[in-house]
Amino acid sequence: MNHIVTYIVGLGSVVVPTGSLSAQSLLKEEVVLEVIYRVNDYWQHHYKPEERAFWDVAAYHTGNMAAHAVTQNDRYRRYSEAWAEHNEWKGAKSDDRSKWKYNYGETDEHVLFGDWQICFQTYIDLFHLDPDSTKIRRAIEVMEYQMSTPNVDYWWWADGLYMVMPVMTKLYHLTGSPDYLQKLYEYFMYAKNLMYDKEEHLFYRDAKYVYPKHQSVNGKKDFWARGDGWVFAGLAKVLADLPADYAHRAVFEDIYRDMAGAIIACQQPEGYWTRSMLDPAHAPGPETSGTAFFTYGLLWGLNNGYLDTTYLAPAMKGWDYLTGFALQPDGRVGYVQPIGERAIPGQTVDATSTANFGVGAFLLAASELVRYVRGQQDTSF
Repeated sequence: MNHIVTYIVGLGSVVVPTGSLSAQSLLKEEVVLEVIYRVNDYWQHHYKPEERAFWDVAAYHTGNMAAHAVTQNDRYRRYSEAWAEHNEWKGAKSDDRSKWKYNYGETDEHVLFGDWQICFQTYIDLFHLDPDSTKIRRAIEVMEYQMSTPNVDYWWWADGLYMVMPVMTKLYHLTGSPDYLQKLYEYFMYAKNLMYDKEEHLFYRDAKYVYPKHQSVNGKKDFWARGDGWVFAGLAKVLADLPADYAHRAVFEDIYRDMAGAIIACQQPEGYWTRSMLDPAHAPGPETSGTAFFTYGLLWGLNNGYLDTTYLAPAMKGWDYLTGFALQPDGRVGYVQPIGERAIPGQTVDATSTANFGVGAFLLAASELVRYVRGQQDTSF
């Protein structure tokens, strides 16, 4: 599990066995920033921004914008802006509201399906960097139409909580409309009642996977790591944006903290989480996307006072796995489970397994670690 990687620090270099990186060697801002540059530059060199605005691509851009926030590298902003312009600042493009749908679908009529709405997170972030109403017009149109309907079952799968919850809080801050916060609560409570296991403090991916109707190969509850990673990361993003006096804030805080405890309890000794969180034998071996989202969520909690130092070691073990095993010397992020919705026994996930959403999750974790390091520097004087 030990690979040798050279980290460029200033004008010199540090050669370390990455499988045994200690917290002390990692807690240097320039080292973490070098990882961000290596990962993101590799991705943007190999993949052009002119891709559709569906969830997998859009999830990468949430990580890219996090990387921009801590590096202020304008190339990263321009990359996301080129993607947004290619998609006309829209998700699904239909303008016929009578045909808008929110079941699973990859066509332009699935405007209300959350996988076509995650792009709005990046459009809003880009608006804040360079205000132009064109960038947010479609987001406001779609979400205000959605809120005008009586339906509350828009988020029927765990991934949707990452895709759209932050859109609601971001648009609240843009518009000042309390409807966004009220509908956020209503939609979230529907999702919670459908998928949340109150005993394990984890979310099933969707209603198909609720125990005992569905079980792992060993008869256990089957919580998919990336699915819970979407939820945990989404909660962190939402808590960062919710007003301090929001009436339902405690609901989100309590679930975030309960999930954090459940997540660290099933971390593997090597720092990763297996695809089926409570049954490592179901689909054994490392997986990067879930691990990166969990690492991001734990670091966010440490940075924002939601988690105590008990959670630092699990967060750093996650980072050790991400940089010491998943990250390849050329900047490729490996061991990302392909697109899917569950842990699949026998599925191959190896060093060549990479994906846009996995890179986005990695960048979120790395960017949050930069904030942690900077916070430690600020309090060391």
